[in-house]
Amino acid sequence: MADRNDPIEVLIVEDDRRVAGIHRRFAEKVEGFHVAGTAHSGEEAQEWLRIFQPDLVLLDIYLPDMKGTDLLWFIREYTRKTDVIMITAAGETDLVQEAMRGGVVDYMVKPIAFERFRTSLEQYRMDREQLAKTRSMDQDQIDALRSVTQATRSLADESPPVPKGIDPITLDKVKQALQTDSNGKTAEETGKAIGASRSTARRYLEYLVAIDKATADVSYGGIGRPERRYRLR
Repeated sequence: MADRNDPIEVLIVEDDRRVAGIHRRFAEKVEGFHVAGTAHSGEEAQEWLRIFQPDLVLLDIYLPDMKGTDLLWFIREYTRKTDVIMITAAGETDLVQEAMRGGVVDYMVKPIAFERFRTSLEQYRMDREQLAKTRSMDQDQIDALRSVTQATRSLADESPPVPKGIDPITLDKVKQALQTDSNGKTAEETGKAIGASRSTARRYLEYLVAIDKATADVSYGGIGRPERRYRLR
């Protein structure tokens, strides 16, 4: 078994070489990940998978010789240790459903902003670390591992659909950051808590205010500068 401190080995499967290069650069910017190889067709990907079993495959749907969903089922039959994240321009419901049935851990639609890409990989890494250090899990721990779908969470929260530009995983992190402080947090404090910039944190905080899930009050810092402090309702 690989040491939990070893980098997560990634195989990129993408027929567009330019896009594959972008995904490689994105992945290499995220701590804890190493791109072991790139395949530009389903057959080439199968050759890679017969040589070694990566921890994670970043998989496109439309390949020149097969659909990515067909390769997904090959991966499921060939190895039980490899996870898959779909990265594709295909947003058709039937393809999304088949990918979900195949057990993908995430599904990202091109073009992808680096922030969304990074959030996906960081969440995947945290899930792996949690599983590696835990022999048994209770319901709360399983739910935290995202076995409850985002749609179910949204219904439970009675929240409106998340608009474009607001990533559900990052939104959950912002909510969790606010829950830890009854006095509320500023955008800067929230950004530090979730590992994002102040402007990114402010965008998510203002979204929570807009959907009436948070409040914002003006307070004054030590040097008299006004700042907005956010609290969950």
